[in-house]
Amino acid sequence: MPNLKAHYFNLANLVVVVTLLLFFGCASIQTPQGGPKDNKPPKVLSMTPKNQTRNFNAKKIIIEFDEYFNIKDEFKEFSISPDQEKLPVLKKRQKRLEIALQDSLEKNTTYTLNFGKSIADVNEGNVVKNLSYVFSTGPEIDSLSISGKVINSLSDEPEKEVTVFILPLERDTIFGKKRPSIYTTTDSAGTYKLNNLRKGTYKVYAVKESSGGGDKIYQQISDEIGFIKEPVVIDKNLENINLQIFKELAPEFRVLDRKLNNDGSISIILNQQLKSPKITVTDPPAVDVGKFVHFTKNNDTAKIWLKDLSFDSVKLAIQDQGKVLQTLNFTKGRKDTYTRDVTIADNLSGGKLNPYQQLTLIFPFPITGGDPSKIILLEDSVKRTNFELVKDSVDFLKYYIKYPWKNKKSYDIKLGAGAFTAIFNAKNKDVNKKFTLESPDAYTTLIYNVTVPDTSKSYVVQFLNEKKDIVKAFSISKNSKITFSKYPAGKYMLRVVYDDNKNGVWDTGSVKGGYQPEKVWYLKALMDLKPNWEREDALVIPPPPNK
Repeated sequence: MPNLKAHYFNLANLVVVVTLLLFFGCASIQTPQGGPKDNKPPKVLSMTPKNQTRNFNAKKIIIEFDEYFNIKDEFKEFSISPDQEKLPVLKKRQKRLEIALQDSLEKNTTYTLNFGKSIADVNEGNVVKNLSYVFSTGPEIDSLSISGKVINSLSDEPEKEVTVFILPLERDTIFGKKRPSIYTTTDSAGTYKLNNLRKGTYKVYAVKESSGGGDKIYQQISDEIGFIKEPVVIDKNLENINLQIFKELAPEFRVLDRKLNNDGSISIILNQQLKSPKITVTDPPAVDVGKFVHFTKNNDTAKIWLKDLSFDSVKLAIQDQGKVLQTLNFTKGRKDTYTRDVTIADNLSGGKLNPYQQLTLIFPFPITGGDPSKIILLEDSVKRTNFELVKDSVDFLKYYIKYPWKNKKSYDIKLGAGAFTAIFNAKNKDVNKKFTLESPDAYTTLIYNVTVPDTSKSYVVQFLNEKKDIVKAFSISKNSKITFSKYPAGKYMLRVVYDDNKNGVWDTGSVKGGYQPEKVWYLKALMDLKPNWEREDALVIPPPPNK
């Protein structure tokens, strides 16, 4: 008699094995663990019909890749030119992309399908950049092209990942409203090229979208823009059609953020720099008396301290050059409580004081008084009393301790509790500050004898650090001698602004106004200024660059 139990056991095992084989055979492809990270995008193996097909009459296009892929942001990235009312439908089939044409095609017309950044591999999201498919319904394919470079108008550096697009002159009204259909993206060198263009007159733009964008529609509030002012006639291959991108000024004044802080102060962030700002309490008017208002250097952020917080609500008016721009209302609860911690920052760097500066104390609140009797200054552990405590004449957040600081001496300043009294009688806690004086030998001097190209124009010569922050600037309009002295030794850059409106600063451009940003020129060599060093050089400013 057969062993039914053993037979059943073998059959059960067979079912388990088959199930496991089917499971692993159908399992999704996973990224292998370990090994180098895949940074290559999918590669096109074939296109059917072939790219650049003439006398095209197919209803479907198939693109085969060497790996699995995803379709990302199709409605932002994919376009067809000329535009069609019914857009093609994109579908993925394993490693194939199928594009089904939904609309009729015009006769003797070149079409370009631009995939933008819509195709990326499954595992790492590596994007196939600037993928396109071109065909013609007639015997000829449009073959004109336009190419150039995109740079940042102020840094003079090439800009990558910028969308460059052209609009037929008769369709320029869609700028900033609809997505362009003829576009490409700059590479790491800032270069771009648009191919398979038909003869015509176009407007040329470049847009660098902020994070969260990607629809290729210019948003003035957040994006950077570049443009060629005059229409460009494409009747041959064009090269060196270069663009400078810049951030436009906000077209209309707006308050970006406003809040009543937990210390009782009011913070306001604006969308533009004001020229001559003023903030007034209009209701109740009595609260305006004795207030403190502090604007940042750029006049685009303000902080207000009111001495009287007994109000339930308050109305502020923001003015610029005597004109009221906006009024703001703030309300608070009757039981609101506030905390004020009078911290003390300073201008020390790495425990050293600049020998050409006094010790600067910086506070988070307006200081109404300082008591030098609660300050102890030790020089090499010896108490000194011949220091002076001085309040800044303009900035109510700053005090200075003036003293004949000496090189090779160690200093210890003890700021006792209550040495400084802030608004609402808030006082500081005990603070110690230890430092030495930086040797003057660590500083440098550079003198330039500057020759300008046109004495009827104005120029701003700017010394920049390696981050391209402005360290010192000189406005000149004639051949001059400028001295960059008493600055720490290190590496610096020199930039010249061609100051067209003679206001002493670099000014941006405007698409609507039709003007470009003020041009800049960089001295290409990085200046390595040595310690305890003085040097005199000639600086010949060239005519404005033709960018």
